Amino acid sequence: MSLLRDIPFSLLELAPIRQGQSVGDTLRHSLDYARQAECLGFNRFWLAEHHNMEGIASAATSVLIGYIAGGTERIRVGSGGIMLPNHPPLVVAEQFGTLESLYPGRIDLGLGRAPGSDPVTSRALNRDPMRAEQFPQEVAELQRLLGPKQGAEQVRAIPGEGTHVPIWLLGSSLFAAQLAAQRGLPYAFAGHFAPRFVYDAIRLYRSQFQPSAVLDKPYVMLGLPLVAADTDEEAAFIGTSSQQRILALMRGQPLWLKPPVESMDRLWSEPEKASVNAFLGLQVLGGPATIKARLEAIVEELEVDELMFTNDLFDPAQRLKALSILMSVKE
Repeated sequence: MSLLRDIPFSLLELAPIRQGQSVGDTLRHSLDYARQAECLGFNRFWLAEHHNMEGIASAATSVLIGYIAGGTERIRVGSGGIMLPNHPPLVVAEQFGTLESLYPGRIDLGLGRAPGSDPVTSRALNRDPMRAEQFPQEVAELQRLLGPKQGAEQVRAIPGEGTHVPIWLLGSSLFAAQLAAQRGLPYAFAGHFAPRFVYDAIRLYRSQFQPSAVLDKPYVMLGLPLVAADTDEEAAFIGTSSQQRILALMRGQPLWLKPPVESMDRLWSEPEKASVNAFLGLQVLGGPATIKARLEAIVEELEVDELMFTNDLFDPAQRLKALSILMSVKE
């Protein structure tokens, strides 16, 4: 029996804009993508929060969650994540309480403490640079606002109160792992862009986990970048689109999703190549057999409970096909 059969597969959507495509077209494709994922049995469909990034359409995260949840029927929809220092906890509780009221039992609230933007944009969001230091207190505040009514609290989230929207802590370092363990919350590691601390973070989370009212044992979800195709050779080719986008990110250039190229050699220097490869250190790329072997090794080594994939391919048809290929490796 495959090690993957009982591992839920989920998706993280960054809403990458193809070169020459509009934001509207991108978001309509995101809905088609979510519907296909639902048909194939994916567990969750989360949307990121990024600001002032030319080529990325996922900024108004709660709005997009409503759009995707309204266009699907069963798949869980959530944030991967809401960057809490950008938002008052009360506003987040009201937004997600509204979503949970509209789509009961289907909404997840993933929280991060990074800005999701550059320093100039953070200031435009009225983000206090010290807000990240208040992250533990603000997580606790959100738990209170989404929990049952408590006495005569003057500030309540209505809607939100009593909805018990599941809260996840997201991270790429040890901070969120430790906090999630202390609070007894599920933890998602951002291996799709920051694989460096994956072993230490998961080990820390599991070793320090304290059972809570929402979780009696640790639960780890791991984000992975996916490039799935019929063959390893085709995957290597179409994977150059995400390599170009990461290279653009490192150069501070627009992040349009570009067509694949036969070779990256003329596009990057050796140091840039090394940096992109490090960024993609946990990438799952290849045909079905290669992907299956890679995922089984990751699950066995890291003992993860769920896998969440980014799937940034230029061709929308190939992107949808990759979902079917990925699900086939469970068999």
